[in-house]
Amino acid sequence: MTVKAVCVLQGDAKGTLFFEQSGESDPVKVTGEVSGLKQGLHGFHIHEFGDNTNGCTSAGPHFNPLGKEHGGPTDDVRHVGDLGNVEAGADGIAKIQITDKFINLHGVHNIIGRTLVVHADPDDLGKGGHELSKTTGNAGGRLACGVIGITKA
Repeated sequence: MTVKAVCVLQGDAKGTLFFEQSGESDPVKVTGEVSGLKQGLHGFHIHEFGDNTNGCTSAGPHFNPLGKEHGGPTDDVRHVGDLGNVEAGADGIAKIQITDKFINLHGVHNIIGRTLVVHADPDDLGKGGHELSKTTGNAGGRLACGVIGITKA
């Protein structure tokens, strides 16, 4: 059964992301775009809470139900919510096309109702040696966020 979700990002950057998963064991496809970014890489993560009452801050830490260290999207050791980086061009727009096997739209590791955050700086994927590398990827402030909601399939 295909499940679809959407996330509208608000903040210093704006965007709309679409999520689609065919079956529970299939990867999730994430597509869309984010505008209003500085050129370059920006951390892109699912955070634990679907709470934006205090802006992006109230979304909490990265979604990490397995208690792992921060990593990159292709690493075996990573938070479920670690989706790596998106890259904005000179026009400030990042076009998103990600396929991820850790996040889920149903069952275990469901991300519906959680917050997607775009960060100000690049995610070092847990390999930067900074004190925040193993928890946040040292990706800096939260530029934009939105709650992931279920949509019509």
